[in-house]
Amino acid sequence: MDSAARKFDERYTYGDYKTWDDDTRWELIDGEAFCMTAPNSYHQLLLGALHRELAIHFKGKKCKVCIAPFDVLLPGSDETEDDIVNVVQPDMMIVCDRSKIRPRNIIGAPDVVFEILSPSTSKRDLSVKLELYERSGVREYFVVDPYGESVTAFGENSDGRFSKKTVYSASDVLKFDTFAELEIPLAPIFEELSPFGGE
Repeated sequence: MDSAARKFDERYTYGDYKTWDDDTRWELIDGEAFCMTAPNSYHQLLLGALHRELAIHFKGKKCKVCIAPFDVLLPGSDETEDDIVNVVQPDMMIVCDRSKIRPRNIIGAPDVVFEILSPSTSKRDLSVKLELYERSGVREYFVVDPYGESVTAFGENSDGRFSKKTVYSASDVLKFDTFAELEIPLAPIFEELSPFGGE
């Protein structure tokens, strides 16, 4: 990506995004470019533990579990692929419509999205990305807080809008509206952080 593309007050599309040739990860939200910082150990340990549980559950089933870095394009109703202004890299997602999964990206909303908070992304994950996932048709959105050892679940109301459904603590069992049979005890997930003593 050249220096001109680092001007955050400009508006970009997926057509622009594809021309950025450096190794930096970016997201586009309503055309605004956000630089993705390298994840920390808390983030990666929790992501690995959650992915393990979900991959086991969905093995051999229709729905697929995907993890970052993997572009998810969220098109508006009249946008061609190159005109799309929302391109995100959720930490983890569950996609049940396999036609959305392409060799280089996913086009269309995943059914379920997980984001793991970090100091550099927490504000965006809880505001603009929450709103984007809501209007794009994501059915459930889970925000994992490594520092507070909690998971906040957002889900659709009858009007299609998100509301905060539940805040799970580390001693709880994570449950899904989308997959009623799926339950994940969170204690073993957050125990992945124990070597770090909560520092």
